[in-house]
Amino acid sequence: QVQLVESGGGLVQPGGSLRLSCAASGRIFSINAMGWYRQAPGKERELVAAITSTGSTRYADSVKGRFTISRDNAKNTVYLQMNSLKPEDTAVYYCNLEQGGLSIVTMKGDMHYWGKGTLVTVSS
Repeated sequence: QVQLVESGGGLVQPGGSLRLSCAASGRIFSINAMGWYRQAPGKERELVAAITSTGSTRYADSVKGRFTISRDNAKNTVYLQMNSLKPEDTAVYYCNLEQGGLSIVTMKGDMHYWGKGTLVTVSS
């Protein structure tokens, strides 16, 4: 099993910055993808950004140029640096890990793991 623990959410004013972290533990394959999804009230969960263990990244169009995903493979930790935050970024952010038969194109695997989520609120 794999456990994901997120941290770093909170309240920030528009234009501000936040950094989310997610530490993974358990049976983690050397080839995997870690990422962040978000779900706003009344909306479906959507991909924000993902990064493979080899460094390939993928971003939602809405966050390109504002958010940066990175990871520390030695610590099995993924980070999401969020700058120039907007009220529409308000959501619960979930950490995700995919492994087993990983597709580099979709960054999806046969095994999927989720964190409990951390709330990000962008408001003045």
